[in-house]
Amino acid sequence: MSKDDKKVDDVTGVETTGHSWDGIEELNNPLPRWWLWTLYATVIWAVGYVIAYPAWPMISGATPGLLGYSTRGEVAREIAAHEALNDGLVTELLAVELASLAPADDLHRYAVSRGGAVFRAQCSQCHGSGAAGAKGYPNLLDDDWLWGGDMDNIVHTVAHGIRNETDGDARYSEMPAYGEIFEDQEINDVVEYVVSLSSTEFDPELAARGSLLFADNCSACHGEAAEGNIDMGAPNLGDAIWLYGGDRETVYESVRYSRFGVMPAWGQRISDADVRAVSVYVHSLGGGE
Repeated sequence: MSKDDKKVDDVTGVETTGHSWDGIEELNNPLPRWWLWTLYATVIWAVGYVIAYPAWPMISGATPGLLGYSTRGEVAREIAAHEALNDGLVTELLAVELASLAPADDLHRYAVSRGGAVFRAQCSQCHGSGAAGAKGYPNLLDDDWLWGGDMDNIVHTVAHGIRNETDGDARYSEMPAYGEIFEDQEINDVVEYVVSLSSTEFDPELAARGSLLFADNCSACHGEAAEGNIDMGAPNLGDAIWLYGGDRETVYESVRYSRFGVMPAWGQRISDADVRAVSVYVHSLGGGE
């Protein structure tokens, strides 16, 4: 449509765009000046932002921007400033004999507070937010500790982990898979004996045979009375606390196939202060020794 052919609306005196829907014609009103200036300002601001700040995603990062600003860097600075305020407490925490700390001590309260934050961020995924554990993940609230529940043992376990392949000082033990050693009936006999240690419902004849097999094959680790051995991470089989379950089916699976739980070496992932703090926190929950 040429300029001379443009139609003007009789009511408003404004040119139309030439578009018409069911006899309703679209007016060609110009945009408000304030709106246009706002649009231009935002475009200019966006260009400046892209130049000054990280903006365009790349393969392994983003364009850094002329100002070199980083949200990660800002967080790191805030963390460093917070840590600086606690330098004295951290120094004490690294040097003190943890077993000597009393709940009324300021350092103990600091360690529990810091350790609780570490536990919720790093440990609760396996042990639960309340540290009550789950199947295959130890309950940290009771007194049944495979590798010892005193402060020194907890620190060692947290720092080096269990049966991992990254730390040479990790706790390590391995139960044989007795399905490769025993006949099926022998496994059933041993299972019945183990069940008899914590239950009144068992077959005395099977348990008697199983006790002989246990004495010859299992007592070296679990003890003659099946009381366990913290030096080897062998559980006490006479109590009612079971990591994987104490019913016949679960005990049968444990004897036949063995168990091989793994815990990371947290000393390779968090600071020494955090290792000691989370150990104090775990010990303060009431379990252990």
